[in-house]
Amino acid sequence: MRTLETELGGGRYYGGEALGYVDVALAPFTAWFLTYERFGGFSVAAECPALAAWAARCRAENACVAASLPEPEYVYQFVCGMRKHFGLDG
Repeated sequence: MRTLETELGGGRYYGGEALGYVDVALAPFTAWFLTYERFGGFSVAAECPALAAWAARCRAENACVAASLPEPEYVYQFVCGMRKHFGLDG
């Protein structure tokens, strides 16, 4: 995540000021941030503030991106269900 933040630099998006191919390719991973945080015990916003801001911007400013991504809580609940199914949680 820190590498992604470094590559973002000071731009609004990975290609500069407009949403581009790299943003579209990476945006689906933002739905997993909550799951990473809960299982990893860290905060994406605290560790990678520019990346967290980019993720929020992708959802807020691009209706097509927001409409295509699952809600982070749904992803977390799905992962919890899979962990239980495979006996990874008691």
